[in-house]
Amino acid sequence: MNVIWRTLLVILGARRRVRQGKSLEPAAVGTIRLTTLPSDIDILQHMNNGRYLSLFDLGRWDLLIRTGLFDAMKKRGWYAVVSSETITFRKSLQLWQRFEVQSRFIGHDDKAVFMEHRAVVDGEIYARAIVRARMLRRTGGTVSNEELFAAVGKPDGVPEIDPWVHEWAAASALPPVRKSAPSLWS
Repeated sequence: MNVIWRTLLVILGARRRVRQGKSLEPAAVGTIRLTTLPSDIDILQHMNNGRYLSLFDLGRWDLLIRTGLFDAMKKRGWYAVVSSETITFRKSLQLWQRFEVQSRFIGHDDKAVFMEHRAVVDGEIYARAIVRARMLRRTGGTVSNEELFAAVGKPDGVPEIDPWVHEWAAASALPPVRKSAPSLWS
């Protein structure tokens, strides 16, 4: 099943859960259940490493909708883009294996918000990704965290980000789009 169809199913499911009173607080862990499908498998017969990040997007959709952030963003003409992400693998997901995608906001820096996504089987982490996302305006430009928190409130209970996450974000950053970034190999 192509990820676009899974995305639509997750969005519809998240909307249904909100109608059923199953909204989430901003600091809560959102969970969706998935199955490793043949379209997720690579030649080594386990989930392709690139597919994890695509499926973690599904957890992000569920979290944004169930916390109410998506509707607040849509109302203001804002949208989120991933600016950087890192993933660590521990165990492989096999064909037809059921797993959960667990997603949570883990904090922010001066320009972006951070989320953690996990692929979990029977309470055990198989893979974990840290995602840094910026808010942009459909009319152009970025949305500051001050604007974001003024619009949706600053969530209570979000843990402090581990120092390595800030170090990773700084070390992996590319120059801003208005500056040159030539592709020179040393």
